[in-house]
Amino acid sequence: MTQSEKPHISLAKDAIVLGEKLDHLPTQPGVYQFKNASGEVLYVGKAVNLRNRVRQYFQKSYRPDPRREAMISKIRDVELIVTDSEVEALILETTLIKKLKPRYNIDLKDDKSFPYIVVTNEPYPRVFATRRLIRDGSKYFGPYTDVKNMHASLKLIREIYKVRSCNYHIDEETIRKKSIKICFDFHIKKCEGPCEGLVTRERYQEMIGDVTHILRGKTAALVQSLEVRMKQAAEEFRYEDAARFRDEIRHLEVYNNRQKVVDAELVDRDLFALAADGNDACGVIFKVREGKINGRQHYYMTGVLGKSEPEILQQFLDGYYLESADIPSEVFLPAEIENATTVEQWLGERKGESVRLVVPRIGEKAKLIAMCRNNAVLLLEMLKLQKEKRREAVPPSVEALQRDLRLNVLPRRIECFDISNIQGTDSVASMVVFVNGKPRKSEYRKFKIRTVEGSDDFASMREVVERRYRRQLEEKNDLPELIVIDGGKGQLSSAVASLHRLGLYTESAGKENKLSVIGLAKRLEEVYVPESGEPQSIPRSSPGLKLLQQVRNEAHRFAVTYHRTLRRKRTLQTELDLIKGVGKKRAKELLEIFGSVQGIKFATFEQLREVVGEKIAATIKEYFEDVDNDSVSTSDVVQ
Repeated sequence: MTQSEKPHISLAKDAIVLGEKLDHLPTQPGVYQFKNASGEVLYVGKAVNLRNRVRQYFQKSYRPDPRREAMISKIRDVELIVTDSEVEALILETTLIKKLKPRYNIDLKDDKSFPYIVVTNEPYPRVFATRRLIRDGSKYFGPYTDVKNMHASLKLIREIYKVRSCNYHIDEETIRKKSIKICFDFHIKKCEGPCEGLVTRERYQEMIGDVTHILRGKTAALVQSLEVRMKQAAEEFRYEDAARFRDEIRHLEVYNNRQKVVDAELVDRDLFALAADGNDACGVIFKVREGKINGRQHYYMTGVLGKSEPEILQQFLDGYYLESADIPSEVFLPAEIENATTVEQWLGERKGESVRLVVPRIGEKAKLIAMCRNNAVLLLEMLKLQKEKRREAVPPSVEALQRDLRLNVLPRRIECFDISNIQGTDSVASMVVFVNGKPRKSEYRKFKIRTVEGSDDFASMREVVERRYRRQLEEKNDLPELIVIDGGKGQLSSAVASLHRLGLYTESAGKENKLSVIGLAKRLEEVYVPESGEPQSIPRSSPGLKLLQQVRNEAHRFAVTYHRTLRRKRTLQTELDLIKGVGKKRAKELLEIFGSVQGIKFATFEQLREVVGEKIAATIKEYFEDVDNDSVSTSDVVQ
């Protein structure tokens, strides 16, 4: 690697290690994983040549989008998996993205919530809808994002074929032992009674073969097959069988007539289209089988901001076909993708025959892609509307709190403060934020008390509230609709005094212009407001009171956790700080290795020397020996 190609990252120890790795990358195809300092996978990618692709990210000439630039600044390690071919790299990349869900990859929303139709891997298979995929050799069709379409397919199958609906495992042994009796379905001619051997396994498997043809959209081929079987049965004077085949053909023709013909060419195709807006995207697949639309599926994606259409399309395509076993002969795409040849090879190997990726530019085929895209745009608009409605939706507890406290505005954003200390030591405060009745932990804040000595909760509350809202005013951030102070009248008065100094709460202002602030006393769950000397009570059954309690308890938990952390650090490090030559950094290193001060005390000289060197190890041993001797002398005096 030349000097100009060296990674433009900091010269910290981990960056130097990364730089060394970049100098010794292999040139084979494979998958790379970028990781941050804590080992979390940031991004998974594939490459025909790992050396060229990975080093590209760190060259000065590389000008990524802001999102990817932020990712590069966090990279501290790269992990490689070399594969034998680009196809293997493609499959592995898609599998790892689905498993790890890295932050900077496009997130294809998990389709586990969508139902499938399964044909079980049994001697006498069952056919039913399921949301669980079990890799036991069963055949899965779907997933069906249009559940109505799935139920229509199941209804057709049950109208034509007498597939069993029971949950028993039926094989030759259960039939021989007669351990299962025929049920009501047999008597109403909805099942042919395989549990008692009333239908041969060959006949039942033939029926299941027809079912799989319907689920794959191969109805025209199935009708031709049934016509041949009907004629053969009539020639052999099996008129009941011939009548059954005739009825099956009629049902299938009715089903065929309901489907929209979109292509005169009887070629199986999947049509892909995308619509993206901001960080969200919607991908749509139309399944065209024998010239007719057999179904539509759609997926929502996040993390697409700054990514091009081919990039989104590539990951969408890979993720979809990793799960789908129904692969057509042609795949229509709205744009060219980078690894088209590799994807064709991969799909062809899975299908057992060649698969073509086509980007229609003009004519009827381009119109099909446009139709598909219109559906994607519509679905994405619906997603945005749903998100907007969720944002505007007000939980009943928030409405109840507004009513209970007689607030002028809905308390959508609540900020709650709590003070924690023990006998005036390690005094800290916490602030938690609830938005629409739910905690928003990313906005929680913790404070060390700076100006107050000893245990003075009132003064501590004044300091913390003033620090918080002075900064909010300076940064021009939005203020909460409700401030909750954990405590009674004294703590509330301290908070109001700080707000008054900041101009956020003045006596002359009308009620509608004052910042709403209350105190919540723990003893009787009484609410104090600044304008009244007497506490107010909220009905015990009110959802508003339960929300206030949840907010207050969360603030208390957060404050106590922070206080304990500080106290533990102070307790552990106080004794080590007394040892000459042991600074904070060295004390932290010793505690990490030996676990506690007691662990350091009872460590051998050789063990200490390996960590801090001979001179400091001797000082540590000498210190603890002196402490022990002093303890013995003191006990002798007492005796």
